[in-house]
Amino acid sequence: MAGEPNEPLYTDLADRSPAGFNAVGRGRLPGLLGVEVVSTEASALRARLDVTQPLMAPNGFLHAATVIALADTLCGYGTVVNLPEGAAGFTTVELKSNFLGTVREGGIECLATPLHLGGTTHVWDAVVDAEGTGRRLAVFRCTQLVLWPR
Repeated sequence: MAGEPNEPLYTDLADRSPAGFNAVGRGRLPGLLGVEVVSTEASALRARLDVTQPLMAPNGFLHAATVIALADTLCGYGTVVNLPEGAAGFTTVELKSNFLGTVREGGIECLATPLHLGGTTHVWDAVVDAEGTGRRLAVFRCTQLVLWPR
């Protein structure tokens, strides 16, 4: 079961490459959604996912929660890549999305970039586009609280 005491979490990752994050996402929400991390540079992370039937809303369009999950996952992974030395982890304290469009098929891609990387908080911006066309689907901002050992 995910989250067992001896199972590594992303904050424990020695391998912070796309492969490392993809591996740790298996069996958790990113893996269940099909999130594929493609790059993990400290200043910009990229990920994508295929639009599949289980990710659709009952109205026949991509569910907004799918877009939020992709963007929030990538911003969280960006926080992990940029955690200050000695930090114990992080948690999302605020997020906001503006939806500009949707899709019914294909794939979506996300680019996350840091706006602020402090010792207490990180603020991340992300854009989600339709894969192949580059049509903007959503913009996203989240604030992460950096957690320190007690």
